[in-house]
Amino acid sequence: MRGVVFAGDRKLEYREFPDPDPGHGEVVVQIRASGICGSDLRVYRNGAAPGRSMPVGGHEPCGVVAKLGPGVDESQVKVGDRVMIHHYSGCGVCKHCRIGYTQMCLQGNHKVYGFSANGGHSPMMLCQASMCIPLPDELSFAEGAAISCGTGTAYMALVRLGVSGRDTLAVYGQGPVGLSATLLGRAMGARVVVVEVDKDRLELAKRHGAEHAIDANAGDPVEAIRQLTHGEGADATLDCTGNATARANAVKSARAWGRACFVGEGGTVTLEPSPDVIHKQLTIYGSWTFSTVGLAECARFIADRKVPLREIITHEFAWRDADEAYRTFDQGKTGKCVLLFD
Repeated sequence: MRGVVFAGDRKLEYREFPDPDPGHGEVVVQIRASGICGSDLRVYRNGAAPGRSMPVGGHEPCGVVAKLGPGVDESQVKVGDRVMIHHYSGCGVCKHCRIGYTQMCLQGNHKVYGFSANGGHSPMMLCQASMCIPLPDELSFAEGAAISCGTGTAYMALVRLGVSGRDTLAVYGQGPVGLSATLLGRAMGARVVVVEVDKDRLELAKRHGAEHAIDANAGDPVEAIRQLTHGEGADATLDCTGNATARANAVKSARAWGRACFVGEGGTVTLEPSPDVIHKQLTIYGSWTFSTVGLAECARFIADRKVPLREIITHEFAWRDADEAYRTFDQGKTGKCVLLFD
């Protein structure tokens, strides 16, 4: 079996791997779609840490169950099931694993598929049966791949923020996570304001739920958001960039008694605790992807409310064209990009 591996310096390689064979409690999934995420760009650009080899990439897998290992309960998952894959595994028994947050496993030995174990950029993927989450029939495999990280991450952040129709929601960054937050925030009833530096992504946001789109290169986005909210600031803000300035602005543009959330990975932020947080009685959340339960809930929300997730998947590529797919996504002008398999 061949799989796509991040070789660093913006290079990909198709390497040979043994065909997966499921052990106890495991399944093999035939991959039908595998998403590309901003987190992938770090290893795409820089490669593995010194002394570490990379597995098959891709942590947004979606497909059809092809083979069951011994001990798998067919009432849980069976051959032919359409599934998304929660791309983490842990000990399975600690308090975090037991509520589906295996990425927070207290044993410290969790795997991240696509980074520390083989991911979805290959025709077949081995995973634990407990990682398989039903994909609603109403959704395509490409949509399932998007939900399996980026869109699911946006959904859980909005749940943490308690977004509703009473809120003005400001979303910083309109890459796949931020664009998903715009789409979902609108579906939850919020008035959505977005902040972005790329004009193509600003146009995407305006087409998919943003009532106001602010170009951060054209002026102070904090002041612009205050002008849109009678001088008070947004009820809820979400940073999807990991950029220090955007993070700080997400906090500063939230109103008194408001809420802010960080989901963009990496980087730093500098705040003045008294004016930015304490004197505003602000609540700041961190939100790290989602649980297995949250992943299923997100997919069901999108299917039941007919959220047009398909429309923000702007580019689809054949698996054999992964190099072109990553070059395109690396330019920072697209919506969601997905690899498709025959």
